[in-house]
Amino acid sequence: MSNKLDLRIGDREMLHNRVCSVLRRTILKGDLEPGARLVQTELAEQIGVSRMPIREALRTLELEGLVKNEPHKGAVVRAIQKEDIQEIYELRSILEPVALRKSIEYYTKEDLDCLSKLHQEMVHSESGESYVELNADFHKLLFSRCNSPRLLGFIETISHGFAQDTPQIIPGQIQKSNKEHVAILEAILDGDGEKATRFLAKHIERTGKELIASLENKDFQ
Repeated sequence: MSNKLDLRIGDREMLHNRVCSVLRRTILKGDLEPGARLVQTELAEQIGVSRMPIREALRTLELEGLVKNEPHKGAVVRAIQKEDIQEIYELRSILEPVALRKSIEYYTKEDLDCLSKLHQEMVHSESGESYVELNADFHKLLFSRCNSPRLLGFIETISHGFAQDTPQIIPGQIQKSNKEHVAILEAILDGDGEKATRFLAKHIERTGKELIASLENKDFQ
């Protein structure tokens, strides 16, 4: 693995999702090619953390299909399959609108105020990392009143990985997402659940198509 990669993400305490995020984007950008060994001590030094969060992040990335463990090699980068991404976004575009539909009628005023606040914070966010976290919170809150544990479990399983980091992978994704989010939000505030779920499905489908195009072109921001 090249020692020239600068993966450091700051001197503050590293959270698990941020370590996952920096490694995930490095793999998706092609800085770490398929088959490259992921040596925990080297990654810990380059990112500026201990080996423990690296070890935990590699487990997460293995579940996401970006990393695999090979005999006598340990963790290595796995080739990204276009079909995997297509399947993930196809499933999300079906399941997430269902969860939204099951949530809408149970939203409280506080939920609606929080959705509006998160949207405004995303619009004014100047940090990619901050936007990623706000975006995750926004989508999670959309389903927060869904009383279907199995459905939410399925969504959580398939929504990790690519979905979290698209704002920093797809060119113009933040601006496009903000426009799509406000359309979803306005439909919810108007009490039009069908329109909100339709807008959410289109948002997910569009993101999936553009993610595949960005990965094929390696056209990262």
